[in-house]
Amino acid sequence: MAAPEPDPRPGPTSGPTSDSEPDTGPGPGPDTPPGTAPGPAPAARSGPGLGFGSGPGPRPDTDADSDTDADSDAPPGPEPLTVPSMSAGPDFGLRPWEMSDLPLVREAAQDPYIPLITTIPARYSDKAAEAFVRRQWDRAATGHGYPFAIVRSRDRRPVGAIGLWLRDLPQGRASIGYWMVASGRGQGVTRAALRTVTHWALHDLRVPRLQLFIEPWNTASAHIAEDVGYRREGLLRGWQQVGDERRDMAVYGLLNSDGSADGRAVAED
Repeated sequence: MAAPEPDPRPGPTSGPTSDSEPDTGPGPGPDTPPGTAPGPAPAARSGPGLGFGSGPGPRPDTDADSDTDADSDAPPGPEPLTVPSMSAGPDFGLRPWEMSDLPLVREAAQDPYIPLITTIPARYSDKAAEAFVRRQWDRAATGHGYPFAIVRSRDRRPVGAIGLWLRDLPQGRASIGYWMVASGRGQGVTRAALRTVTHWALHDLRVPRLQLFIEPWNTASAHIAEDVGYRREGLLRGWQQVGDERRDMAVYGLLNSDGSADGRAVAED
């Protein structure tokens, strides 16, 4: 898995990478369609031109006792995003999260590692699982990123998650995190999903730089990242809280101008 960010945190055999995103408060209500913002909203972004380097960032903290209108000079927040459905080859697909994905959350909650590095509930309940799904909708609705469920084509069964997280997009970079439950491992799912999101982010969304954060012991996830074209760039000591301890993370990067290890275009199938 690649560590998720704020649920940017997923990769083991294809476990989570460290970029899964943290809790960001309540999401849209249960009747809100997945992948869309609730209520009237500006046009959603799902294509190129996300405005890296010049796009608006989050609103700054303001003094609650100020007599001035705190929002009058504040830049607008991120616009809502529409999470697309995409093919990840003949065997897998990516789509927005749905309330029907609770069995996937249940299986992920039983994994010894996934709840430590993502916001998957460590103790499963339908209520906690529904809140997790709503958080994924909220991340798109608030413009923080694109959370996808990874689905097996032959039976439409969800087997994992991958997210493209845009917190640092104004600086020209984004993070990817992913995780896979045990029943989905060993089938090439993670590689297909990572290749698809990487290609989409670099070529359709035109993100200049993508990065992954992977624990040094997680050689399976590291090999997958390198197969797709990511390069290990260094070790970040004590980078992330995992369970009860701070852990090191290896950082892997891929630039829009890079080629993959075998000389093909980045993320080319």
